[in-house]
Amino acid sequence: MRTAVFRKANFNSAHRLNNPLFDEKTNDELFGLCNNPNYHGHNYDLIVKVVGEVDPVTGYVFDMKILSDIIKDEIIERFDHKNLNLDTIEFKTLIPTAENIARVIYDILRLKIDSKFEIEITLYETPRNYVVYPIK
Repeated sequence: MRTAVFRKANFNSAHRLNNPLFDEKTNDELFGLCNNPNYHGHNYDLIVKVVGEVDPVTGYVFDMKILSDIIKDEIIERFDHKNLNLDTIEFKTLIPTAENIARVIYDILRLKIDSKFEIEITLYETPRNYVVYPIK
């Protein structure tokens, strides 16, 4: 009986979308206000989906307290109230778009959650803009 469980969390981060291979004019045209040299921030909403079989002993797909702790320890502590460009190793050379942030979160959590579980990341950058990774 494959079932999906979801855990929602949020974090606040600043970033700047800027490609060092481009000049300032090209970056401004490509990224607009998101290229502000003084950075800008978002209140990100993160939804982690875990899919697996329901354990007949516990009735759980995945213990939500454990999932909550993993998200807190691995994602929130790492990215909350940080400048993603300046304060994190993950985005030193990777443009911190919502797409890239979702993929980085997936890669971090994939190392912490047993591979018998499918995981999917939904990341809301704004109430109207969000990404899902991976798409199957």
